[in-house]
Amino acid sequence: MKQNHLLSIADLSGDEILSLIYNAIELKKTVWTETLKHKSLAILFEKQSARTRVSFDLAMNQLGGHAIYLSQAEVGLGTRESVPDVARVLGRYVDAIAARTYSHQTIEILAEYAGVPVINALSDYEHPCQALADLQTIYEKKGTLKGITLAYIGDGNNIANSLALASALTGMNFRIASPEGYSLTKDVKKQVEKYTLHSGAIITFTSSPEEAVTGADVVYTDVWASMGQEDEAEERRKIFAHYQIDEKLMALAKDDAIFMHDLPAHRGEEVTDKVIESAQSVVFDQAENRLHAQKALLIKFLGNS
Repeated sequence: MKQNHLLSIADLSGDEILSLIYNAIELKKTVWTETLKHKSLAILFEKQSARTRVSFDLAMNQLGGHAIYLSQAEVGLGTRESVPDVARVLGRYVDAIAARTYSHQTIEILAEYAGVPVINALSDYEHPCQALADLQTIYEKKGTLKGITLAYIGDGNNIANSLALASALTGMNFRIASPEGYSLTKDVKKQVEKYTLHSGAIITFTSSPEEAVTGADVVYTDVWASMGQEDEAEERRKIFAHYQIDEKLMALAKDDAIFMHDLPAHRGEEVTDKVIESAQSVVFDQAENRLHAQKALLIKFLGNS
């Protein structure tokens, strides 16, 4: 790793991402080990989540370690107590922190002051743990990442940022179709394009879902309004109305294309029931792989410490 934290998927090299995927696949074969015996993880959440909380908690337990969950109501991160103070206290107690926050800056401050590894379990800028599980799922279904084409339809949000960066790092082609003003930011685009110079990945930006999906190996979408954007939900439904993944759009992808969604899904909005319940859908494989990918990640951080 470039540093002793995972704040962005780009803190990993393409080779490191692949190594984590291989290890995660191996870890699926054995549930209980004592690899992280006597190790502890603080799961620090401003934003609620079923998959992230359960997968991190079980990952530590199944590796022989211990996890403690801390909600915003319990900690008052940045309100009851400053972020640097929380970081320094937790750093005296635990071996690592997995934090799920509204602001990416909060993650960065935790990493600056904690003195132990900090894992970004979601911020408004990125979701690297989800991207690792997603790439593991694609590798399991397709046997490779290099040359695979992932079509992402919808908002250029934290999920899109991490997937674009991960694709560029590993040589997977990435197409994103978003309404004008809702694609990746200029900074992320610049970073993605830099990585493609080494990996050979082809990155495509378009406003046309049909253009993005045609001939794709993977079709991916996410909610149109993320947690914290509830006041924009109605406006976003109108703006993204043409960006729903339905059977007609899915039919433009390759015959063996898979459908992916990081969940929870707003069925009837970004995806229809028929698509998410189809044989092409691998959304629950994705959800399961959060556990295995995070096991691999935790071992990388804590296994030799």
